[in-house]
Amino acid sequence: MTTLNKSTLSGIKPGVPTPSYDLDAVKTGIVHFGVGGFHRSHMAMTLNRLMNDGKALDWGICGVGLLEGDKKLRDIFAEQDCLYTLVLKHPDGVREPSVIGSIREYMFAPDDPEAVIEKMADPETRIVSLTITEGGYNFDRVTGEFMASTPAVAADLKDGAIPSTAFGFVTEALRRRRERGIPAFTVLSCDNIQGNGHVAKEMFTAFAKLKDAELGEWIEQNVAFPNSMVDRITPVTAPEDIAEVAELTGLNDSWPVVAEPFFQWVIEDDFPLGRPPFEDADVQLVEDVEPYELMKLRLLNASHQGLTYFGYLSGYRFAHEALADPAIANFLLAYMDKEATPTLRPVPGIDLRAYKHMLIERFSNPEVRDTLARLCAESSDRIPKWLVPVIHDQLARGGDVTLSAAIVASWARYAEGVDEQGEPINVVDPLKDELIPIALSQRENHLAFVQNKKLFGDLSENEKFTVPYLAALESLFTRGAHETVSSYTR
Repeated sequence: MTTLNKSTLSGIKPGVPTPSYDLDAVKTGIVHFGVGGFHRSHMAMTLNRLMNDGKALDWGICGVGLLEGDKKLRDIFAEQDCLYTLVLKHPDGVREPSVIGSIREYMFAPDDPEAVIEKMADPETRIVSLTITEGGYNFDRVTGEFMASTPAVAADLKDGAIPSTAFGFVTEALRRRRERGIPAFTVLSCDNIQGNGHVAKEMFTAFAKLKDAELGEWIEQNVAFPNSMVDRITPVTAPEDIAEVAELTGLNDSWPVVAEPFFQWVIEDDFPLGRPPFEDADVQLVEDVEPYELMKLRLLNASHQGLTYFGYLSGYRFAHEALADPAIANFLLAYMDKEATPTLRPVPGIDLRAYKHMLIERFSNPEVRDTLARLCAESSDRIPKWLVPVIHDQLARGGDVTLSAAIVASWARYAEGVDEQGEPINVVDPLKDELIPIALSQRENHLAFVQNKKLFGDLSENEKFTVPYLAALESLFTRGAHETVSSYTR
């Protein structure tokens, strides 16, 4: 079958939208680190939509890959002229494919670090955006401080080092812009972290000050780091997705992206060098993102953690299967209503009751086939950022944390690396070598898992948390996950 690229677009099946704009006329205005599925279903899709309307043609994206695994996308994009297929999967089985062309360049940074730096130093680059995952910001999970001793970061901090991290690349590019009298680009985080712009500013500034104190001060004073809230469930592309895309389009795409139809993006409107007309593509530009991001992180993201460990241990493997179980669906709604919602600020224009029920509907979409394994991954970067703040806020206001404590206990049980049938669990986590032995020790010391202060702070010393936590863990040990989760909403 013919490969998708510029020369073969004319051969695509009728009815599949392709870029209506001249791909060669698009100029790069954005450099993006971390071109995964989410970026391609979210920001790149948004820019493509604007470009199809004849707008934002000077805001094309240059993607940058830093990790060894990014070689695959480099090679695919070289063959496909950076084109790819996005398929929206509707709950009724309808497929909505389209070809996205807003990414016009892709650089694998280790191939030519100098070229990446110069791309960002170019005056035409006005935004550098990031989807580098929650862990990519390199801050301590409890103190929030930048961790300068991380091996890759420590290497980048050495004099004369060739950058290998986003910190090193961005800082060097900003140094060159300052030397050349070119205004600083905006750094736009698109990761699921509360106050992601504030976090990005703190971490990049901390790195820069360690590298060059004067430069760090300049970055602190001159670089905009707007906050943003991003939302679209984008599962990992499966082999059957690749085969289906070929059937839908008539062209072979080696790495298409699939996503749910729902889309939301809320951005703090702070772009000194300008920005695309995001508002023309249903993006909300606001002065204060925090109410929206707290809503999303504490309701959607934390609820994902609430369903995934209980669901996996109950024998399910997909989110929609777990949500078809009334025990898990009712548990999630109870968590959202009783523990998460009381910690939220009013969210302008949002009906929270409708939003919460919509989340259950989104999680239940059988066509997306979001795996529980994906949702179980990277937990040490997720639970401390999404769920632990709910616990702290509830404890501070004298509220109940029974269900939140049960979610933590379900993670602790999952982290043992063995399911209820004695089969091994592939725990995917940057701290797995540390966490699995701790989890296995909790059969003797039931508080062992939450005594990890870099993940949970002093929660293990607070009886209002430990009492429901220990009860949940004991139930998981003796009655199993499904009976445990069922017991909370009887």
